[in-house]
Amino acid sequence: MRLRASGLTRAEARARVGADARSATDWDKGITIISRGRVYPDGRVVRYPEQNNGRVPERRSRAIGGSVDLNIVEKVIDPRYLSLLDRERIQDLRRTGLSMRRIATEMGRSPSTISRELSRNTVSTRGYLPHTAHRLSVSRRARPREPKLLTNDDLRSYVQSKLTKKWSPQQISRRLTKDFSTNPEMRVSTETIYQAIYVHARGELKRELGKQLRRGRVARKRHRQPDARRPRFIDPMNAIGQRPDAVESREIPGHWEGDLIIGALGGSAIATLVERSTRFVMLGHLGRERTAEAVRDSLITAVQHLPASLRGTLTWDQGAEMAEHRAFSNATNFDVYFADPGSPWQRGSNENTNGLLRQYFPKGTDLAGHSLDDLTNVAHELNDRPRKSLDWDTPAERMAALLETS
Repeated sequence: MRLRASGLTRAEARARVGADARSATDWDKGITIISRGRVYPDGRVVRYPEQNNGRVPERRSRAIGGSVDLNIVEKVIDPRYLSLLDRERIQDLRRTGLSMRRIATEMGRSPSTISRELSRNTVSTRGYLPHTAHRLSVSRRARPREPKLLTNDDLRSYVQSKLTKKWSPQQISRRLTKDFSTNPEMRVSTETIYQAIYVHARGELKRELGKQLRRGRVARKRHRQPDARRPRFIDPMNAIGQRPDAVESREIPGHWEGDLIIGALGGSAIATLVERSTRFVMLGHLGRERTAEAVRDSLITAVQHLPASLRGTLTWDQGAEMAEHRAFSNATNFDVYFADPGSPWQRGSNENTNGLLRQYFPKGTDLAGHSLDDLTNVAHELNDRPRKSLDWDTPAERMAALLETS
């Protein structure tokens, strides 16, 4: 931070102290890195889940009644079973001196249920303890059994032979019903095969079986729940569905689309902006910096001479380079909206323009060698090209007419 305060760029300061790019970016933003998480300047703490091959992390509690997985203890199976709250109520009613039949009447349960609960789960000299009773009940609930692929040799041999032929677990499971239509013992679900590979297999066998799968993973990839996804940006983003309907018509100027074109090995980039009604192009110089701050500053520089009438909306994809969209909006009075994931047609003008720009900046080349003057010349040449969509006017002519009226 002292080097940054002295005027060095982030890349120069990072190289001077030998830090990696991600850490340098976090430090520059005032973010403190902690174990499996980050603390942001506003005091917000974000913690990341531990890797666990897709299974729920085990949390155990040691107390009277043994060591039991808390995730199992807290799971509610069915209302007909006594819950932890029910057991706490049994303890409270028992302390008031009520009989078992009165307790059963108060709780709407059978007297035999209360009698069986007290006789089975009273193991302490202090009498009936609800949390201990609940752990004992959970420990008795388990019905462990050997995995099907370990007990059926023919089934295991069939699955292993097909895995060596690069069959997927789903293909194996479905094919078993055809090859052994009269033998119900030769059945196994897709999930059971995955469990055999990632859970029950160990050491070299696990690596060997994992490599037979199409993805070749030796550890199972966690499936994210849609409602548990972390937001892409710190600042809330506006979805394209919230964008004014008038933008779609292209009749009102001042609405733009943007993206980056990336150079060789992702080591360089150029920011591109296209006005929807005139197809007017502006390019932002980035060089080798693709950070959110660099993109923000480049876009602010590109649009700084636009009049207020042409500063309406900007539609971008959900790339991390636009994480500073709120700062860009505050500096330029643009309203930024984000297209849906995997929907490039929602920014069709920009996608088309990026294709035209590849004539000047071919894929697989280093874009950092192009100066700001080079980008300005390319944009000028593209804006002087007549377009069929503009009735053979040029974007520069349409833009000049807008500037005159504004």
